[in-house]
Amino acid sequence: MIKYLFNNMLNSMKERYNYDVSYQQDILRNDLGAFLKFMGFQTMASHSSSVPTAPLYAARIRAILSEDCGPCAQLAVNMALEAKVAPEIVSAIIDNNLVKLPEDVALVVQFTEYVLAHNPEADDLRHEIIALWGEKGLITLGFAISSYRVYPAFKYAMGYGKACSKLQVEDSPFAVTQASASVQG
Repeated sequence: MIKYLFNNMLNSMKERYNYDVSYQQDILRNDLGAFLKFMGFQTMASHSSSVPTAPLYAARIRAILSEDCGPCAQLAVNMALEAKVAPEIVSAIIDNNLVKLPEDVALVVQFTEYVLAHNPEADDLRHEIIALWGEKGLITLGFAISSYRVYPAFKYAMGYGKACSKLQVEDSPFAVTQASASVQG
């Protein structure tokens, strides 16, 4: 019965976001305990605390692009748009175009890139993030950066990884370039 309810939840997500949930259904079908742990992980990934929506999605999108530019990245883009992040902001996040971003969003994009590259310049930006949103905000961004990288890696491990594709921001396709997808540092 519990598997049935979880499968309905997954099918709902599939319909809502036009997203292939087969890998999650495989976990559920084969190992309920592993699926429950995966759900716990999703709770961590969805943590938002005191960080505003646009900077939070900046961390999520840039982190997922470091691992994938296919369906997982498109899901993050769709969720950002659903959360009312302006399409031009989402496009600038994807393109890593700091000059087209509000200051707080650009800060998070740059911080995320430095963290992913293990660049010590993240230290200076970390202080700015704490000044804006406190330690809770830093924890939230840490969760976003680390957790959003897991989904594509896990999908590839399970054989569900997909090649890169154009990301859709509203009705126009947005090509992810090598420069926009790569971690700088």
